[in-house]
Amino acid sequence: MKTLLAILVAILLFGAGVWLAPRLQPWLVDLNIASSTSTLPREGRGSDAVERKPIKYRHPMNPTIFSDTPAKDDMGMDYLPVYADGGGDSAGPGFTIAPEVVNNLGVRTAPVERSDLARRIQTVGYIDYDERALSHVHLRASGWVENLKVRTLGERVKQGDLLLEVYAPDLVNAQREYLQALEGIQQSLKVSARDRLLALGVPENQIQQIEKERRVSQLTTVYARQDGIVSALNIREGMYVTPEMELMTLADTSIVWVRIEVFEQQAGWLAVGQKAEVRLPYAPGEVWEGKVEYIYPEVDAKTRALRARLRFPNPGDRLKFNMFADIVIHAAPLTKALSIPREALIPTGAEQRVIIALGNGRFEAQPVKVGIESGDRVEIRSGLKEG
Repeated sequence: MKTLLAILVAILLFGAGVWLAPRLQPWLVDLNIASSTSTLPREGRGSDAVERKPIKYRHPMNPTIFSDTPAKDDMGMDYLPVYADGGGDSAGPGFTIAPEVVNNLGVRTAPVERSDLARRIQTVGYIDYDERALSHVHLRASGWVENLKVRTLGERVKQGDLLLEVYAPDLVNAQREYLQALEGIQQSLKVSARDRLLALGVPENQIQQIEKERRVSQLTTVYARQDGIVSALNIREGMYVTPEMELMTLADTSIVWVRIEVFEQQAGWLAVGQKAEVRLPYAPGEVWEGKVEYIYPEVDAKTRALRARLRFPNPGDRLKFNMFADIVIHAAPLTKALSIPREALIPTGAEQRVIIALGNGRFEAQPVKVGIESGDRVEIRSGLKEG
C-alpha cells in the first residue's frame, strides 16, 4: 500500500512540473536568474573572475634579477610580482611608490651635472728639519773637549759663534811643524804644512794668529758653520772625542719640511709644485702656505701609502719640529666631469647604484661606475647621462 502511494505522489509531482515549466520560464528570464551562477565555483566563472597568479618575481632594485618563487633581497624588501598579462608592477621599467609615501620619506631629486671637480688631498703629517739645512760637528783629530760653550739642546747659535775648544796632540804637532816651516826658506814646505793644518780642521783665523804670534796654541777652536739651533748634543766638558764621533748637530729652523703619506689611490693626483696648506691644532684659524717639494719614488710596503714632503717657510719658528699637522693639498681639478650628490649613491658591496626618477611616482635602480669624490659630489664614469 505504501509503495503504491509513493508512486502516485511521484507521478503527480512530475505532471505538475511538466505543466508549470513553460509557464514560469518568462518570469525566470525577467528576474535574471542566470546571475545565480555567482554561487558556482571560481573555475566555472568567466576569465575576468579568475584569480591572477604571478609568473615570476622581480628584484625590487635590480630589474635584471628574477625569481620563480617569492623572495627577499639583501635589505629585506620583497621581490615584486610579474604577471603574464603585463598588469601589476610590470607596467614599464622600475617600481612605483605612492605619492604620500614619497612625501613621507622626504624624497629629493637632483640632475646629473657636468662641471669641474676640485681634487683635494686631505691627510696628516709631521714637521721635520730640512735635511739640507743640517750641519754636523766633528773633529778631525782625537782630543779632549775644553771650554764647551754650548751646553744644552735647543740652544740657538749664529754662524761664526764659538762652540768649543779642544786639546788634540796631533793639532799641536801640526802647528809646530808649520812654525818650523815658516822659519825655513823652502816655500813648498810652508805650503804643505799650512795645508795640513787646514786638512786637520784648524780654522783660517787661528792659522793667521799662529803666523802673527809665532807660537803654538794648545787649544784649537771650533766655530758654528751656520745659524740654527742645537738639535743634537753628544758631548760634555772634558770628554775624550775621536773623529768618528758626532759632537753636535745644528739645524736651520727658517725652513721646515712636512712629511706626509697619501693613499695609493690618490697617487696620480699628487705633483711637485702643488699648493699645500698646513693647519695646527694649537693655532685654530691660522693657515701656513707651502708647496709639494718632493715625491718619493716608492710606496711603503706596509702601509701601501705614497710618501712625500712639503716645504714651508717658518717665520718666528712657530712650526715646531715633530708637531702633527692637518694637510690640504690642492691638486689639479678634473674638468667637465659628470657628477651627482654623494648622498644619492647607494653602495651595495659588489656594485654601486643610484635611483632614477622616471616621473609619475615611478623609479628605477641604475648600476653606475664612480670616480673621485670632491666635497659633496661624486664623479660618475658610466651609467648616467647629463641631465
